[in-house]
Amino acid sequence: MIVTRQDRAVLRDLAHRIADAASLLEQAEKVRLWTACNDLQPERAMVLANPQGGWADIDEAWLRCECDPSLHWIEETLRRRLIQHEHIPDDQPIFATFNVPLQVTGAGYEDYGLALRTTRTDVPQGAYHIDPVITSEQDLERLHFRPLFIDFEATDRAVAFAEDLIGDILAVRRVGRMGWRYGLTRVLIHMRGLEQMMLDMYEQPALLHRLMGFLRDDYLRELDLFEREHAMELNNVPDHITGSGGLSPTQALPAPDYAGVVRPIDCICWAESQETVGVGPAQFDEFVLQYQLPLMRRFGLVDYGCCEQLDHKLDLLIAHIPNLRWLAVSSWSNRSLAAEKIGKRFVYVYKPWPTHVSAPSPAWDEAERDIRETLRIARGCAVHIVMKDTQTFHHDPERITRWATMATRIVREMA
Repeated sequence: MIVTRQDRAVLRDLAHRIADAASLLEQAEKVRLWTACNDLQPERAMVLANPQGGWADIDEAWLRCECDPSLHWIEETLRRRLIQHEHIPDDQPIFATFNVPLQVTGAGYEDYGLALRTTRTDVPQGAYHIDPVITSEQDLERLHFRPLFIDFEATDRAVAFAEDLIGDILAVRRVGRMGWRYGLTRVLIHMRGLEQMMLDMYEQPALLHRLMGFLRDDYLRELDLFEREHAMELNNVPDHITGSGGLSPTQALPAPDYAGVVRPIDCICWAESQETVGVGPAQFDEFVLQYQLPLMRRFGLVDYGCCEQLDHKLDLLIAHIPNLRWLAVSSWSNRSLAAEKIGKRFVYVYKPWPTHVSAPSPAWDEAERDIRETLRIARGCAVHIVMKDTQTFHHDPERITRWATMATRIVREMA
């Protein structure tokens, strides 16, 4: 495509601003602190403010695209990185790079042979109802593995295009797959329904085992494909999120025999099962963990948990997951129990209540007390403080700025 002189000037100006920000000494210091924390030698707690759904309010206030819509995939990426640097004063560094991810089709869970169905409201990011597509054991015969395809040629064209625009300012890189999430029950409930999944543990355990075995094998097949095609990227890097938690830099990876070709053993994976938060340890082990373990065992380090409470599963997870490094501590977890179990062996990834900043009226005093209390409880642990699941800021994006400013001030005071 032809890029106008004006559009080229806009993109190059954004790239120059990112390069200038990346040259600041604070970026290297942030990386050093994240690495020390992830290597279980923390100097202080680390803070990440991940707007997630709240980006809609941020974009509304601060993101003004000026280029042709066909260039927005570059322009929005650059502008959002500058917004994070200028408006969200947490511990996220900025780098003089522009990553172009592999273009992959079929990697979602839209095509398993049965079209997964949901009924949605007209509220953006609102609730939805799952319409189960597997209602009998006969339906399992219609399932097939996802039709994955890695389009290297399209990816290389996108890399060349970006290099022509800004490659002399930022290091344009084609990056392989970095994120490996194994929340098998998330897919399961879209096939079977949440209530029915719970009943299946009692009424149709064989069907549930077949479904979980199918999902495990599908994800193993995906992993084999990316490894075979040399399409994996090291993800122990400071511009990658471990999963539910903070940033990923660690000296524990890649594996000692790494020779330049990335394998699962050189990378971090993330697993969770928020849908089974109310399931006891024995059933969780039988129906979920045993199907996640073959995937997690392939990786060098593991991050486990998201928004689910893990109190009654911590012993099980710690005993059985090899190379476990990060454990999620949700807002409704027993923080003292988590600190006792996690100790100095793992990273304590705490997620404060998002309602402190996303409710119609923010609760700043409660938010500060919550962080201070958590840091007292987890004293001696390597801690990430991660604000996420903020689906709205009610058209007031300065809320995430205020929270990040407050959280970074507190962790420095209590270091």
